[in-house]
Amino acid sequence: MVYLLIGADVAAKETQLKKIKQEFLPKELQDFNLDTLYAKEITLRDIQERFLAIPLKSARRIIVIKDAGSLGEESRDFFLAYSKKPHKQLVLVLDFEHYDYKDEFTRGISPHARILRFKETAKPDTFALSRQIELRKADFALRLLNQLLKDGQAPERILGGLRYAWEKRGMEGQDARKKLKLLLGCDIEIKTGRLAPAFALEKLVVSLCGFA
Repeated sequence: MVYLLIGADVAAKETQLKKIKQEFLPKELQDFNLDTLYAKEITLRDIQERFLAIPLKSARRIIVIKDAGSLGEESRDFFLAYSKKPHKQLVLVLDFEHYDYKDEFTRGISPHARILRFKETAKPDTFALSRQIELRKADFALRLLNQLLKDGQAPERILGGLRYAWEKRGMEGQDARKKLKLLLGCDIEIKTGRLAPAFALEKLVVSLCGFA
């Protein structure tokens, strides 16, 4: 079993960790079968040693990795491989403050894990914006767009970033043509001054969420 705890709400995540401990470990044995590790302080060897430990008078052990987004490349590869064939006697909990939609590690491990979100603050970039459009979450996509504009992102960079995100995901066919037509229309509206850039981009996002 693999869990991903995602978000900045530390108290809520600690409450969820307590529930996981209660579900999988007898109360009197929790201290003996629980390891909490911090990604910035451990090596792959440290992780592998903990994975080899045998549960004490319990069917399972729990390993919690805090700040999992800071794991090194070797450790990430190890967890990616492990998530595809997890051990029955081990419950792995990876704690992330943010979910990076363009990160190969988080995208690779997500299909093999139970994901729990806690007031997640999405990293404002065009990959995150593209992801929310794909999910048809117009409200969240518009908030991300407004944050990008507040952060000084130029409209043409946002348009270019969306197109790049689609290309990275291998978008093709009729949907690709429709999206590119909307994007081109938005670009023309901005460059000709027909619409204010912020309004043109908001219109684009709403339109894309309509059929994404």
